[in-house]
Parts: sequence; C-alpha cells; structure tokens
Amino acid sequence: MKPETLSFFERVYDVVKQIPYGSVTSYGAIANYLGAPRSARMVGYAMNNAHGKDVPAHRVVNRKGLLTGKHHFEGTNLMQQLLENEGVVVKDNQIQSFEKVFWNPSEALQ
Repeated sequence: MKPETLSFFERVYDVVKQIPYGSVTSYGAIANYLGAPRSARMVGYAMNNAHGKDVPAHRVVNRKGLLTGKHHFEGTNLMQQLLENEGVVVKDNQIQSFEKVFWNPSEALQ
C-alpha cells in the first residue's frame, strides 16, 4: 500500500518496526515524524492495539524514558524484560542513559 493510504495506526506500526534492536523512541517522536506533533496519545493508543502485529511496542516509551505502557504487556515486567534482553538498562520503570539509546525517527528516516 502507498503510505498515504495507510491508517494512522498502520503508519505508526511501520515506524515502530524500524526501531533498531537495543534502542527506544517516544510516542511524541513518532507523532512528530508522522507530521502530527500533537498526537503522541494516539501513538500510545496504536501501541495498545499492537498485540499480534509483530510490532516491537516495548521500544516505545514516554518522553522521559518511563515505561508508561508496561501495563499493556502480559506479565508483571514483560516490557522491562524485553528491553533488558536487548541491553537497555531499566531502573524503577525508567530507562537509564535514555539519550544514549534514544532513536529519533525524524533523523533516522529522512
């Protein structure tokens, strides 16, 4: 499908699928990249509906590096475990050295 015919959620999933292993991005960074800077919450809704779509939703966090979407994953700490398996350090539900693992789609996908 051409990008202009994809739904907003599908466009979000396309971006999320490109986040490199061991990196994270934010809801807002994705919204900015998609030309909808005030739609960070809609990106979050897309992540809530990403189950079964082969989308690495665990790599999307809030702008401060907090695992705000973790309650949408099965199990108590699945989101954190998935990130830690990729080498991302998480302490008290927050990514450590956030700026080092942050992936900005607006820069990476020019």
